[in-house]
Amino acid sequence: MALQCGIVGLPNVGKSTLFNCLSNARAQAANFPFCTIEPNVGVITVPDERLTKLAKLVKPHRIVPTTVEIVDIAGLVKGASKGEGLGNKFLANIRETDAILHVLRCFDDENVTHVDGSVDPVRDKKIIDTELQLKDMETVEARISKVQKQAQTGGDKTAKRLYDILVQYKTVLEQGKSAHAVKLDNKEDQKLANDLFLLTDKPVLYVCNVDEASAVSGNKYVEMVREAIKEEGADLLVVAAKTESEIAELETYEERQMFLEEVGLKESGVSRLIKAAYALLNLETYFTAGVQEVRAWTYPKGTKAPQAAGVIHTDFEKGFIRAEVIKYNDYIELGSEAAVKEAGKMAVEGKEYVVQDGDIMHFRFNV
Repeated sequence: MALQCGIVGLPNVGKSTLFNCLSNARAQAANFPFCTIEPNVGVITVPDERLTKLAKLVKPHRIVPTTVEIVDIAGLVKGASKGEGLGNKFLANIRETDAILHVLRCFDDENVTHVDGSVDPVRDKKIIDTELQLKDMETVEARISKVQKQAQTGGDKTAKRLYDILVQYKTVLEQGKSAHAVKLDNKEDQKLANDLFLLTDKPVLYVCNVDEASAVSGNKYVEMVREAIKEEGADLLVVAAKTESEIAELETYEERQMFLEEVGLKESGVSRLIKAAYALLNLETYFTAGVQEVRAWTYPKGTKAPQAAGVIHTDFEKGFIRAEVIKYNDYIELGSEAAVKEAGKMAVEGKEYVVQDGDIMHFRFNV
């Protein structure tokens, strides 16, 4: 299954409006809670200027960008961990995602109802944090009861290690902190922790949904959020979802760019959000470039050449011999693969080569 980012937040904060901007799917965006009952999944093209520049040089028959999946999940309310609202469904859906886009309402509008009666993004954030932490506490305590006896009386080293990890999580959750406050350096410990699928251990990007006037510089609500998350190590993005939806309605690229310039933006919030979601999932891109197609391929950061080849086809990984690698900047500067070869700037790499973002790859294999 493809990696997914889930859009979460309280009802009526602009999740579905934002989702509609992100994809061609049309989730219902209405001024009442729970208008999104089932999670809507959008397969979103990741904007990448490098792909466009490569295509101008190669002039291929087709261009294939990379994608990321965004899931719009029903709004959460206080008490969701105990089944309030659509709580259990919400929590099940978010558990299946790999990262979280947490949308916070940072605009005043008397025509848009707030589920708690007033605009306070920090309070809203705490509500969702608390519900996710409570659900994680349930998970942790259930696992502790399963492994505690085995860890303390048996000779199972894995059970002992898992028990120690669970105790660390229980301690921070009892302090009202999220699971990501626990830092695990050992790779085996990290794998055991990942298998717990804790909700508050997922990477988070906070998306502050503002009015058009605040799209460039933010506002007092954005600053409140920035202060509240400064110790989390999470990123924050300012987006005017209503404005973005108006931009999305424009037919031509030129019209959209003119609109952005009038608002004072160089790049749409949607474009920035997609790139941020891609990075949040710890993904990078390599390219293949030929007359038939110029294509972007997604791989997890830190992937070695054979596994990157396997993204194209499993046979490429099984029969991997070597990778011919051109750095993106060299290709753009010299203008063609032939010119790069002539300049001696094509590298031949083996099985231990860690692929770098922007590499232009050609794989040699034999099956």
